[in-house]
Amino acid sequence: MRSIIYHALTDQNFYLHSLDNFVRRQDVKECWRRVNGALTLLPVTYIEDWDLGERRETAKEILEELQKGGLAYGALCDGEIVGFAVLAAALFGSREQYMDLSLFYVSEPFRQMGIGKELFRMACQGAKEAGAQKLYISAHSAKDSMAAYYRLGCVEALEINRILAEKEPCDVQMEYVL
Repeated sequence: MRSIIYHALTDQNFYLHSLDNFVRRQDVKECWRRVNGALTLLPVTYIEDWDLGERRETAKEILEELQKGGLAYGALCDGEIVGFAVLAAALFGSREQYMDLSLFYVSEPFRQMGIGKELFRMACQGAKEAGAQKLYISAHSAKDSMAAYYRLGCVEALEINRILAEKEPCDVQMEYVL
C-alpha cells in the first residue's frame, strides 16, 4: 500500500495546478431531499465530475481562502493531492461558534481508506484552535456523501447559514461539535 502524507496546505506548497490529477468523480444514484420538512432519500441520478478547468478553479478557491486567513489540509500520495479539507477564515453564527468546512473531498481512487477521516480530524483541530466550537458543513446530499458525514458524527445544523444554504439549495446543512 502506498503511504499517505498529511500536512497543512499553504501558498508555499499548494499551487494552481495542485489538483490537476485529482479525481472528483462521483456516480450519484440517490440523494437526500427535504420533502414536507423531512429528509427523504430520493432517486436522483447523475455523475459529478470536475474537468481540468473546474479543478483549477477549485485550486484557485483554496488559494484565495488561504490568503483570507483560512486553513487547508491535504493528503498526498507520491506528491499528488488525493484529499483536502478547507476551512473558511470567518467565524459565524449567533455566538460566532461556527467555522465553515467549505471544501472537503477525497479523490475517487483513494476513498474508503480513512483519508477523509484523518482530514476531518485535522480540520476539527484547526477550527478548535481558531476559536470555533462547531464545524459547519453545507454537505452534498448524495447518499454516500451523507453516510460519510453521519459516520464522522455530523448532525443537521441547529443554525442555518442562509447564504451557504441558498448557494447550494440541495445541500444538507450540517454541523459537528468540536
